[in-house]
Amino acid sequence: MTAPTAAERSRSTLDLDAFWNWLVLHPNCVVRAGSVDALLCDDENFHWQFVSENDSLLIAQLVYGKRLVGEILIDRERVAYVQSFQGEQENEYVFELICETERERMAAWVFVMSHGLEDDPQESAHAVPTLVH
Repeated sequence: MTAPTAAERSRSTLDLDAFWNWLVLHPNCVVRAGSVDALLCDDENFHWQFVSENDSLLIAQLVYGKRLVGEILIDRERVAYVQSFQGEQENEYVFELICETERERMAAWVFVMSHGLEDDPQESAHAVPTLVH
């Protein structure tokens, strides 16, 4: 058995509800988000909206003015947990929504943020979206 790598040691996990509740407070901190089918990249003219449809569907939308640029549909029941780790760039923090079956484990959805959960000294500033980030 081999020792875990530095990247594996620095990974942390949390449940989907805790992540989603945090994400909703940080729409201006999303760098990009995607699934196996799509990748949405932030732009200074876009903004993110997060919607919970009933108990089984979460929606991340990228909007330009009032026009929908794209959206990612997340099946809440498929997400086992959220795994987070430092990205390759200095100010990128990756949050993978992990789906597991008996045969495989995969990141079905991913959010790349400009800061991590613990790296936000102005947590209360995100309660209302601002142009800070």
